[in-house]
Amino acid sequence: MPEPRNIGQFILSDGDPACRDWTRAVLTRALMVTLAFVALMTGLGIARASDEGWALAAKPGHVVLMRHSNAPGVGDPEGYRIDNCATQRNLDSKGRDQSRRVRAAAEARGFRFDVVLSSAWCRCLETARLVTGEEPVTFSGLNSFFDEPSRQARQVAEVKARVKSLGDSTRVLMVTHQVVITALTGRSTASGEMIVARRRLDGSLTPVASIMVK
Repeated sequence: MPEPRNIGQFILSDGDPACRDWTRAVLTRALMVTLAFVALMTGLGIARASDEGWALAAKPGHVVLMRHSNAPGVGDPEGYRIDNCATQRNLDSKGRDQSRRVRAAAEARGFRFDVVLSSAWCRCLETARLVTGEEPVTFSGLNSFFDEPSRQARQVAEVKARVKSLGDSTRVLMVTHQVVITALTGRSTASGEMIVARRRLDGSLTPVASIMVK
């Protein structure tokens, strides 16, 4: 028979619904506290990683992959066209401000990219322009394949070939999409986050640091 337990002024049995509700509430609160702590420590880790990321990005043999800045929604509206920004999911004011802060952070460190490549999607092109102040070179290997996963292998091969063709000391920014960055590095990224990746001889990329400008 379940043994009663004293909870404050109440005596609850393990078989009592009130006991189960109390236990569930305590566990839920504990989980919320744990998740909040993990989120805090993760945020601190990203802040430290940003300084390391800028330093690594300046070294030969590295590439910076950036997910476009904040653009509310998922994917693109039905019937969107690459040549018509009005039909796509685009940056909002938060995303534009985010991009400008990245540029300010780079300029504060005297950092400048030699080559700026971008997906043809308008949210990526706008991010690249705001981050660098330059007109990016459109590169199809960085295009989203969210709607056509069958293109993944071909585009990964295109990116590897492009990386191999670049000079070892060339500072490269590639502005692209979540699905592309994940396919290239195995990493998930937040909007506006940059992944610094080490270049391999075959053009593949190994993530080594993160830059997230708040």
